[in-house]
Amino acid sequence: MFWWEAALLLVGGLVALMAVGVPVAIAFLAVNILGVLIFMGGMAGVDQLVANASGALTTFTLVPVPLFMIMGELFFHTGLAARVFDALDKCLGGLPGRLSYMTVGGGTVFATLSGSSMANTAMLGSLMVPEMTRRGYKKHMIMGPILATGGLAMIIPPSTLAVLLGSLARLDVGALLIAGLLPGVLLALLYVIVIRVQIARDPEAAPGYATERPSAGEIAGALLINVLPMGLVVFSVIGLILLGWATPTESAAFGVLSVILLALLYRCLTWSAVVKALKGALAVTAMMFLIILGSSTFSQVLAFSGATSGLLAWATDFEVSRYVMLLGMLLILILLGMFMDQLSMMMLTLPIFIPLVTSLGFDPVWFGILMLLALELSLSTPPFGMLLFVMMGVGPPGTTLGEVALAAAPYIACTLLVMLLLTLFPQIVLFLPQVMG
Repeated sequence: MFWWEAALLLVGGLVALMAVGVPVAIAFLAVNILGVLIFMGGMAGVDQLVANASGALTTFTLVPVPLFMIMGELFFHTGLAARVFDALDKCLGGLPGRLSYMTVGGGTVFATLSGSSMANTAMLGSLMVPEMTRRGYKKHMIMGPILATGGLAMIIPPSTLAVLLGSLARLDVGALLIAGLLPGVLLALLYVIVIRVQIARDPEAAPGYATERPSAGEIAGALLINVLPMGLVVFSVIGLILLGWATPTESAAFGVLSVILLALLYRCLTWSAVVKALKGALAVTAMMFLIILGSSTFSQVLAFSGATSGLLAWATDFEVSRYVMLLGMLLILILLGMFMDQLSMMMLTLPIFIPLVTSLGFDPVWFGILMLLALELSLSTPPFGMLLFVMMGVGPPGTTLGEVALAAAPYIACTLLVMLLLTLFPQIVLFLPQVMG
């Protein structure tokens, strides 16, 4: 069988099963079993499939995934997130569009304490939508910042998806986590600029309203009591990795511990909050691990069939710039993101993209951040971007998919601009990992 026939059978079969509604994990398992029966010696290959699948879930580098999920869920359900927003609310006073700015500021802080884009968007929607609707904000000023900032949790550490990407692509997980910090902050600054431009063009989009201006002492007190202690969580997750005192797994454990300590300090650690946090983390983690279980041998089957080496040889034979190849890979990710979830996209493309990136001479960590940005972008692209549907669930009554997509458009442009800047200036990504290393 030619390499392109093997690739068409495996990749095409996987996409076809997903297209007809087969669950992602089941689709991967079905294609893997078919692949090992054809390319790996029948039932002996199935035995190897089982051994490889179980080994994929018992790797130490995946431990941060459930820990980051528990940390974010506890931060939300204990009310610590609401405290941060209340403090930021006092700081902004009567600034026009302050609720939109507060969404970006508070959402960026929560992104450093969560690791989950879905949790970040749902939390921002539940906290901000009712107040912004009551104050007469137009829909695009409500939904756009929430959608954009919700996706920051995929870039800013601790990012659950970055841990999975690093584990699956055999990259330095600590370097990949830290590398997303500067691009994430840059994105947040661009979001603030977008809000400022929108308000300048249409002041009625975010009408101002009179508020009781707190004193400087009240502002300082709110920041000191409700925001500054959250630095303990940021230090536990990011600082310990930067200083080289802890691995990503250890820092994730310290992150959970620091959230528990803060919740105890504020006397908001209830049994109900713990149960809700564990249930939420368990549901998402089980889904992720089930997909990993089904897809763990896909890259091996792809390589054993000759599809990977044939595709690499075919791609590198083109007389085009390596940046054209890079653009092609990113366009594939954006296109897939319109129809697939991010974890499935990673499982499908990493076995092909990582060897290709290495052969083209790109830094794998730098490409990992570009890939995360493309995945973050795909969260908000119609028709099936997951955050679009989350936003419809928590958005103002009567919100349509078209309205959500239009609200997200300027922020999608910001992500594309950052991807261009990272391509032109790779040191934006590589500076912190080099300092850490």
